[in-house]
Amino acid sequence: MGFRINTNVDALTAYNALAKVNKETATAQLKLASGKRINNVADDTSGFNIGKSLEGKITVMKSAQNNVSSAKNLLSTAEGALLSSNDLLIKIEGKISDSTNPTADRDAIAKDIKALATEMQSVLNTTKFNNTNLLTGSSDAKTGFSFQIGVYDKNAGGTEKISLDFAQAILSSSATGFNTSLGNFMSVTEASMTTSATITSLQANLASLKTEVTSALGKIGNFTQRLDIKEETLNVSITNAQSSYSRLFDADMAAEQLNATRGSILGQAATAMVSQLNSAPQSVLSLFR
Repeated sequence: MGFRINTNVDALTAYNALAKVNKETATAQLKLASGKRINNVADDTSGFNIGKSLEGKITVMKSAQNNVSSAKNLLSTAEGALLSSNDLLIKIEGKISDSTNPTADRDAIAKDIKALATEMQSVLNTTKFNNTNLLTGSSDAKTGFSFQIGVYDKNAGGTEKISLDFAQAILSSSATGFNTSLGNFMSVTEASMTTSATITSLQANLASLKTEVTSALGKIGNFTQRLDIKEETLNVSITNAQSSYSRLFDADMAAEQLNATRGSILGQAATAMVSQLNSAPQSVLSLFR
């Protein structure tokens, strides 16, 4: 050390080292406090941008996952109603068969068929999901209930969606929205049940309704399989995206604890050295003795 006292270069150098150590220690302590490796953009600009992009995709995929669950619940609701309708059609089929027995009470059979058909219409009318009709004349039921089940992909030209158009099979273009064959069962009488032509017509209408209900149930099964696969795919994609996000943003707590401890020790040593170097020029006073 020279004998210049106006500028204590050695003390300033030690001070700069202390400031650097304190900054590194504070950064490590902040990471420990927040659990994040990136607490502001300056920590890692590239990593921050990539991580925020991943965060957006994760949010959208989780929303898509919720949409898949809602779609499956909607399908389950419709499936339950259609299974009940199919059971009612089987009962009607049995009643029509009974009517061919000349000793049967055709008046009671006609009333039973009307009651079963009315109940089927009630089931179709009242089957709703979140106040949306699933099996009657809503526009969504005719064109398909659309759900977003993926993220936006500009290369693919949009966002992956699925349209659940299972209800088309049991909807017609009539004003009531039901297949008109159902109305024939609601208007049967004792007299009509005695003619073979009427019975043949009812059997044809019944076959048509059963085909439409079966077709709708088949579509529901296919859609449910697709949604199950999509749900598994989203689970894997979300896990992978969160893993990538974690590598970018989550702090290594053990490593940061080591950095904080190291910084604390270096800070104490640097503070002591700044104090000593700051007082070192006092040795010049010995020249004046």
